[in-house]
Amino acid sequence: MPDQKPQQPTRLEKVMLDREHAEQCLLSQTRRKFLTSMFGSVGSLALGTMAGPSLFAAPTSPDLSGPPATNDLRAAYLTHAPKAKRVIHLCMAGGPSHLETFDYKPTLEKMDGKAMPSELTAGQPIAQLQGKALKAFKPQTTFKKCGQAGIEISDYFPHIQAIADEMCVIKSMTTEQINHDPAHTYFNTGTIRPNHPSIGAWLLYGLGSMNENLPGFVVLTSQGGGQGQPISARQWSSGFLQSKYQGVKLNAIGDPVYYVGSPDGVSTPCQSEVIEAINQLNQDHAKVVDDPEISNRIAQYELAFRMQMAMPDLTDFANEDPKIVESYGCKPGDGSFASNCLMARRLAERGVRFIQLYHRGWDHHGSLKKGMATASKLVDQATAALIQDLKRRGMLDDTLIIWGGEFGRTPMAQGSGRDHHIKGYSMFMAGGGVKPGITYGSTDDFGYNATEDIVHVRDLHATMLHQLGIDHQRLTFKTQGLDAKLTGVEPAKVIKDILA
Repeated sequence: MPDQKPQQPTRLEKVMLDREHAEQCLLSQTRRKFLTSMFGSVGSLALGTMAGPSLFAAPTSPDLSGPPATNDLRAAYLTHAPKAKRVIHLCMAGGPSHLETFDYKPTLEKMDGKAMPSELTAGQPIAQLQGKALKAFKPQTTFKKCGQAGIEISDYFPHIQAIADEMCVIKSMTTEQINHDPAHTYFNTGTIRPNHPSIGAWLLYGLGSMNENLPGFVVLTSQGGGQGQPISARQWSSGFLQSKYQGVKLNAIGDPVYYVGSPDGVSTPCQSEVIEAINQLNQDHAKVVDDPEISNRIAQYELAFRMQMAMPDLTDFANEDPKIVESYGCKPGDGSFASNCLMARRLAERGVRFIQLYHRGWDHHGSLKKGMATASKLVDQATAALIQDLKRRGMLDDTLIIWGGEFGRTPMAQGSGRDHHIKGYSMFMAGGGVKPGITYGSTDDFGYNATEDIVHVRDLHATMLHQLGIDHQRLTFKTQGLDAKLTGVEPAKVIKDILA
């Protein structure tokens, strides 16, 4: 009889063979090999738990007060002594109306219900009001002159009014995208082209993390007060940078990270052996395929292991002064913006480089008066408390706070609300070497166009990087033949007049 061809294994048999091979690889990681490869790996952390808890304490933040040493990894991008070590971005997702926050317009009071001047609106980008009668809509609240400089702040924000002397209000912001998701993408990445890094990813790429036991870029979300527009995970993506630079979204309610604890019966040394074995397999695979993402995967396994040590301390609010918690107006871990602000301060204390808090609830196409009252109440007290808390701890000077949305709202009515607006709106900054107690820029009498000291989103990015010690022109990454950067190829300037 002719020789028969050997029978090919079935799919199930292939799976079983692959599983057997993997088990053999794991078994090959002998105790001796495990111990000899522990240096600089997760295994050394396991021994560290027996040596003493100090190994897992948050490291002291590096001294960023002077120029970097020649052997400092940051030397490639730091061009001058930074004023800020970290950034907390309080993103009011949905686009809060500048006309009910920081830009009072008496002209709108007088023109309420009358046609807007056509020379302002003709041919201008308008979202949902396109082709409709455009009528002026008066401010839906009153304003008060606050602080030594008499900054006009809406009565929707009594707590923020009380910290006017800490704030730099920019009234002349402009952006380029008039719908929510593209506008968020533009603010976070400097472009609407896909696969570009977010602000936090750029900062980790350029400056690194200040705590090896927690992610360097953390995101928290909350909602309430209006239509909660979805926030895509690409807003904290690493884009074309390595995946280790992407943001980590923590849960605002319950465990910040799922499965952060070890399963019952799994000890720390046992778990470290498993991770070490997995990492060794990844290292062996990396030698074959030469994929840099494998090293990122190894690093993330090790970070996840270290986070198991750091997370319980981060989320233990028992040592918080009850009066401090009360000042934020929250129950820690309740999922509110206020609780997230308290968590942001704790993350900042532990060396997290970029902290981004989204509050979804500012999209007020209708019922503006009611929506503003609700949304502002949810964020006002906690915003002020965060700034005061940082100042009390001596951290405001080197923490840059940015508060605002992806765009503003129209001076024209959309029923009982306002439409999206990109030609002029307001944000504020605090701390991080920014002049306190000032306003910068202005819009016209209707709050339609930014007219004086116009600030583009690119300028805000350039200024933020400058305060962190980075020349925005030098923070680049070669991709598709181009030196890509956060501020893009269009002109961007540092807003020096607002810097202390």
